[in-house]
Formats: sequence, structure tokens, C-alpha cells
Amino acid sequence: MLDLVRVSPADQDLDWLKTALQAAVELELATIPPYLCAMWSVKENADPVRSMIRDIAIEEMAHMATACNLPTAIGGTPAINTIDAVPKYPGPLPGEVHPGLVVPLAGLSRDLIWNVFMEIELPFSGPVLFAEGMAFPTIGAFYETIARAYEQLPPDAITGERQIEVGAGTGAAFTIADRLDAKQAISRIKEQGEGSSNSPLGDPDTNPLTDDLAHYYQVAEIFYGRRLVAVDGLFEFVGDVIPFPDVLPMAEVPPAGYPESADFDQAYKSILDKLQSAWENGDQSAMNISVSDMFALESEAVALMETPLPGGGGTFGPDFKLPS
Repeated sequence: MLDLVRVSPADQDLDWLKTALQAAVELELATIPPYLCAMWSVKENADPVRSMIRDIAIEEMAHMATACNLPTAIGGTPAINTIDAVPKYPGPLPGEVHPGLVVPLAGLSRDLIWNVFMEIELPFSGPVLFAEGMAFPTIGAFYETIARAYEQLPPDAITGERQIEVGAGTGAAFTIADRLDAKQAISRIKEQGEGSSNSPLGDPDTNPLTDDLAHYYQVAEIFYGRRLVAVDGLFEFVGDVIPFPDVLPMAEVPPAGYPESADFDQAYKSILDKLQSAWENGDQSAMNISVSDMFALESEAVALMETPLPGGGGTFGPDFKLPS
């Protein structure tokens, strides 16, 4: 694999872009299981915090779908179901993004929000603020570099092949037919995660679907237990109270995972195989089935979360591993 961060902008060519976009696919996939575990650990289905996390998870799925559409539009094919592509937990974010951050699988807690979710969604303000050769400090910085590389492509490099549609509204994936589509798609991913440089809602000029707070501010609302509201032109966490939910005590999944997660893992692998088929073959039906199947994993996940660990210290949880 090419070294993504030690390549000068002038050399960020089509091959570099395809490699970077594979890292983007892996990056977006890596964010989904932690949010699903946090959501599934909330005991009450009607809890507003569970709904907030579910909305974020749906948008992360759309981000992954968009990340898969970006390489197929330039003749590539994302790897989704391979041992190298599937994220490992606890572990780093792919793409040399946010070095030092370790992402676990665990039940919802304020520590998880502060130390993981708010770090994943950390805003990146303004133009590139890091020196050439440094790792990408945030997801936004990573996507800024991809956006510039896409803009440098000749128009005929974008074929728009094997584009898959997912969702609607803010949970919709972008399909890519030209450089403008790519620019808008990347803006959507960035702004839904971190907002724009001057608003927690994003920039309506590049992303008209700005009804919801960016993910960073939504998880911050859960952490602070208050809605974010505008006060005298500034945003503060002083709005309506958001009670922290009752949660199942899912312990952090160890690196080796659990044998008890084998059935869950087999179902997860089946979903990844469907996703791989979707973008290899332009198979829209495989995509549609995989989305519903992903949420259908909940019953097995919750069963694990309700099972105490033999030595105490919480309960089991799904480990999202590829079956050996």
C-alpha cells in the first residue's frame, strides 16, 4: 500500500487516490460497530439517546456507502470483506487518521463519549493545518486531502460506474458522476461528522441538508446532558436536559474477542459479503438487504450484552470479527 501521508500534493495521482479511498472505506466501516454497540447497550428502545445514536449510525452507514461509490466512480473496487479491510478492536482508525486514538467496542458511557466518540468526530477548522508528512489529525483533514486529489483528476477519469443508492435525506449516500458530485459528497461526510468552521450544523452552500447537528455536537449533548442552543450568537450546552440512559454493562471487548460471539460474527461476515457483491457487481439488491441485516444483528448483540462475564466486570458483547 502507498504511504498516504508522505506523498506531496503534486504526486497525489489516480493511484494515490484509489489507495486513499480504500482507507476511507475502512475508516467509515470502523466507526459503525462502536456506535452500534453503544446504541444496543441502551436498555429502553424509546430512549431519546438511543435514537440519537441510531441516527448517527445510519449516517455513518451512508458515509461508508459514499466512500465506496467514490472509488468505483474512477474504476476502482473497494475491499470490504477481507481480513485487511475489516477493522480490529480495540485498534486505531484506518488511514493514519488521528494517531494515538484507540477505538474500543463497549457499552455506552460518558468516558466512551469523551475519549472516543468526540475524538472520532473532532472538528477540523480551516485549511490544512498540518505539515507535509504528518499523519492526518482528524477525519476532516483526511477528507480535505482526498477532495483536492479528486479535483485534480481529468474529467474523463470519472466514469460513474457501479454507483449504489442508500437511504434518503441526511441518511442518503451520494452517487458520483463528476468532480462536483465528489466535492459535495466529501463535504457531506465532513459536515455531518464535525460541522462547518462557523456552524455546528454545517454549511448550507455545500450541504443543504443541515437540519441536524453534526455528530460531534450530538454526542457532546449526550455527554453534557443538555441540548446545544444558540445564546446571544454563541452555542452553549444549556438547553433541555437529556438524561443519561440506563445501559447494559457491556465490558470493553478484548483484542482476542469472544468465542461466544461466533454466531454474531458469522452473520456479520454475511453482511460484509453482500456489501462486497454490491460494489463489485453494481448489485443494488445486495445493498438493500445488508442494511436491514445490519440492524437485525441487534437481538444476538443484546443477548451477549445480557450475559455476565465469568470473572465479573460487566457482560459480553459482539466482537465484530471475521470468522476464522
